[in-house]
Amino acid sequence: MKIFLLIPFLFISFLIFSQGSYDSLSNYNFRDFRDMDSSMKTTYSFVDYSKNNYQFYSKESKNFNTFYTKMSSIIQHKKGKLNMYHIGGSHLQADIYTHDIRTYLQSRWEGVRGERGWVFPFDLAKTNNPGNYEFSSPNTWKPYRSVAQKPSKVDIDYGILGCAVTCSDSAIIINFKHDRTTVKPPVNHLRIYHNVGEFPYWIHFGDDEILAECRTHNPEEGYTDIYFTDPLNNLNIQFCRVSESVPELEIHGFLMMNDEPGFSYTTIGINGAGLYTYLANVRFEEQLKSYPPDFFAYSVGTNDGNVPYADFKPQVYKANLEKMMQIALRSNPNCALLLTVPNDSYYHRRYLNKNIARERDMIRELAAKYDMAVWDLYGLMGGLGSSKTWKLNGLMRSDLVHFTYPGYHFKGELYIDGLLKFMDQMEEQKMSNQSEEGL
Repeated sequence: MKIFLLIPFLFISFLIFSQGSYDSLSNYNFRDFRDMDSSMKTTYSFVDYSKNNYQFYSKESKNFNTFYTKMSSIIQHKKGKLNMYHIGGSHLQADIYTHDIRTYLQSRWEGVRGERGWVFPFDLAKTNNPGNYEFSSPNTWKPYRSVAQKPSKVDIDYGILGCAVTCSDSAIIINFKHDRTTVKPPVNHLRIYHNVGEFPYWIHFGDDEILAECRTHNPEEGYTDIYFTDPLNNLNIQFCRVSESVPELEIHGFLMMNDEPGFSYTTIGINGAGLYTYLANVRFEEQLKSYPPDFFAYSVGTNDGNVPYADFKPQVYKANLEKMMQIALRSNPNCALLLTVPNDSYYHRRYLNKNIARERDMIRELAAKYDMAVWDLYGLMGGLGSSKTWKLNGLMRSDLVHFTYPGYHFKGELYIDGLLKFMDQMEEQKMSNQSEEGL
């Protein structure tokens, strides 16, 4: 990623403020680039870089001000944690551009490495696993994905990740390691989400068992916390039945934490998922509250809108998105919500998908109602039909829905630049408010 040395927010903001470009969050003049290589304007001239920012539809946003203040404090004082979530479909299950975001946040500022957050063993579920970590096991697992094995059809209470794997063996081993990544946050607090109720399995960590100093079990919410005396980079988790007559082991995900300040960036993504998928996961909100969000980005809509124009119901999409927003706000009333407009795509590779623009209208209405922000990926791509241009330039695959690897990495650069512009925007609002108070 071509991200240059970060100029302090205050200095940048002073320069912009002195030019008189600030009025309110809803009326702010962004330059095209923050830290991105400006040569991209020539390389990809079809991109509308003027839309690569957080657009607000209100003068102020209490929740985003809280997020900005906390993020700035962590960077400056090297204390505290910020839990960031990003939800979507196949774009996020692959965790390509979102890992670029995670890598930037966990490596840009010294002393704020942060923690990994939620991960799921997609390897064991026989579906594509993110390339930055790996799970392995000698056992045979049965996969459950809420898109394919719907909650109404199986006896599985899906949680926040919308997936589960089960195994009926008496002795079970799961191995975890980081893979193809420069950021490898250590783990000294592991939370395993598993069967609800009494958990008749003994958990052992092989050669690292001596480091496991404390275990606590939550039978109501179905998880076990393990605290280690020293941080671990790899995990060898062994489950063994304590008696013969026990239910098969269910694994719903792992939460990897530590004592270091910084940022976690959890991606929630299932191939083919829509808003309706996550709303049907009965333990979604419960598990979110166990690791509450400070920031939640919604990139759900590609699958919701992948239907004929006459079949798409904008108000249903809006109602579902609002329900998802309310789940995050119940988990943390101060959570900042970023509503991202899905990328331009084609329906069945042949037909312009005009539903994305209708989703954008609904997204803007909700952003205005809740004083939240919008990242208009659809607009910055170039709007209706732009995915073909992206494909011709090697950024999108032939299905005209998914990006190529270079396309996802470019998308990550754009996202990070938009985040940094937001920090400038909030710093300028802070300066403006202080100036008004001094008058």
